Amino acid sequence: MDFRLTDDQRALQKGVRELLAGRFGPEAVRAAAERGGTVDRELWRELGAAGFFSLRLPEARGGAGLGLPEAALVFEEAGRALLNGPLVATHIAAERIPEAADGTCVVTCATQLRSLIPHFTEADTALVIDGAGMRTRDPKDLPRTRPVRSMDPLTPVHRILNGTPAKAPPRPDAVLLTAAEQLGSAARTTETAVRYAGEREQFGQPIGGFQAVKHLCAQMLVRTELARSAVYAAAVTGDFTEIAGAKLLADEAAVRNARDCLQVHGGMGFTWEAEVHLHLKRAWLRGQMWLTAAEAEEIQADALASAL
Repeated sequence: MDFRLTDDQRALQKGVRELLAGRFGPEAVRAAAERGGTVDRELWRELGAAGFFSLRLPEARGGAGLGLPEAALVFEEAGRALLNGPLVATHIAAERIPEAADGTCVVTCATQLRSLIPHFTEADTALVIDGAGMRTRDPKDLPRTRPVRSMDPLTPVHRILNGTPAKAPPRPDAVLLTAAEQLGSAARTTETAVRYAGEREQFGQPIGGFQAVKHLCAQMLVRTELARSAVYAAAVTGDFTEIAGAKLLADEAAVRNARDCLQVHGGMGFTWEAEVHLHLKRAWLRGQMWLTAAEAEEIQADALASAL
């Protein structure tokens, strides 16, 4: 079986990267953070028109009729660009809400962070995923909430005040697409560290010439490519055990690569002008979305135990 990307998949990946580079570059990222991470509705509609949310819908319903592998490529690019907003929830909701498919509706999920709901005040609709399946609700009908300070300035969150919602079975596609976002972030911080190491000079030479920095960058690349292999393979098989493993690897790659990228940058990485700290904060938050590391490890352990 040939696992290399097809020409169409590469074209899709390139098109999404160019769209986001033009509409959500570094200046737009900082502007979004300064306004509290609110969703850019105009960009949201552009994403809808470009097929971001309807990618997996059948052509008869206005979608592209593509599959999870193509969606993973698209969400990987979103992770690279630090694109904010409830992307995964809106993409999933597109299967039943036409306005989500075309980007005129922002959809959040009330269960992906247990008692925390991202982008609550901006959401037109909320998904509730539980043992009964997936339902949609008006956010005003959800239990009473209050805003809490988010670790990610691009992702405002509210907390449900009357306790934690019942644990819901994770959506495999939601877990996989979140892992793809983490993969994109890990790849971006690797490239950022390598570029900075080639530009920044100490003692008359680029810091990339120092063995310690070389090792950091090499380890970042290894983590990224391991996560890439796992995410792409899980997108093809759709096996939930493999998806959980991919999320585990992608979470680790995104967090550790962002930390190492900060190490390469030194104090510069913490400045507002740099995007490195934003990747780290987003990676921490995504690590708690849809499937945590502890839950992914339990799934892996159960699969290994049943194979004995």
